[in-house]
Amino acid sequence: MRVVVTGADGQLGTEICQTMASHDLFPLTITDCDVADLRIIEIIRGFRPDLVIHTAALTDVDGCALNPERGYAINALGTRNVALACQRANAEMLYLSTNEVFDGAILPKRTTYYEFDRPNPINAYGMSKLAGEAFVQMLLSRFYIVRTAWLFGRFGMNFVKKMMALADQHGRLRVVDDETSSPTYATDLAGALGKLIETHVYGTYHFVNSGGCSRWEYAKAIMELSGRGHVPVEPIKSSDFARPSRPPPHSPLHNFCGESLGISLRPWQEALAAYFSTTEKGC
Repeated sequence: MRVVVTGADGQLGTEICQTMASHDLFPLTITDCDVADLRIIEIIRGFRPDLVIHTAALTDVDGCALNPERGYAINALGTRNVALACQRANAEMLYLSTNEVFDGAILPKRTTYYEFDRPNPINAYGMSKLAGEAFVQMLLSRFYIVRTAWLFGRFGMNFVKKMMALADQHGRLRVVDDETSSPTYATDLAGALGKLIETHVYGTYHFVNSGGCSRWEYAKAIMELSGRGHVPVEPIKSSDFARPSRPPPHSPLHNFCGESLGISLRPWQEALAAYFSTTEKGC
């Protein structure tokens, strides 16, 4: 299969390129192209892909809040451009979306979001990613929309690495305990995506490591597994932590559609332990 991967040098894109090395891969990085530039349509078409995996995005949630138009240009119009490239190349598309398309107000109705729940983003990042979903659905019939959450892994910066760096710098942490979701190991996600594209069963999926936790619980687990269990982690409220963007307060995802195909991801605690078993704990 001829596969184009946008954002190939990012946290997930790098994992995808390693996991799917048996395919005929065409990795595109930010230096190769700008998905917001219309020229990307013909660049991708020129590879004659069977599938385009679109991971390139502006994932700076606070940056999207400060400059929503830039977020829409990259996450919405950029996704439109990639979808148009797939349309003209007669290729399938896999688009990575986010838990932040939901408003986080699901409690007390239920504890997790299913693929069928109605999105209602409350911040600019979620709105721009949902707009990307709409373009994919509007322009294509053969697509996978895969929502994930709280991604961490070996490559790039993420919450795990930030917590360790802050702990080493300050000797203590203050982390919100009223924001919950599903930590997801990029290695596990890439493996699940590799299985999904073999099915050709199109639609919307939630791929996250199973279970959920608060940011505070997540940080506590990071400290313990990284050999920093002595570092105090103080729980605080989101109202105590000023930031430009407002995240959904409760957005764990449920992998209902993927599990119906036999594709599931292990509990997040096991995935986090696996990450530290293969990664230097100080990194």
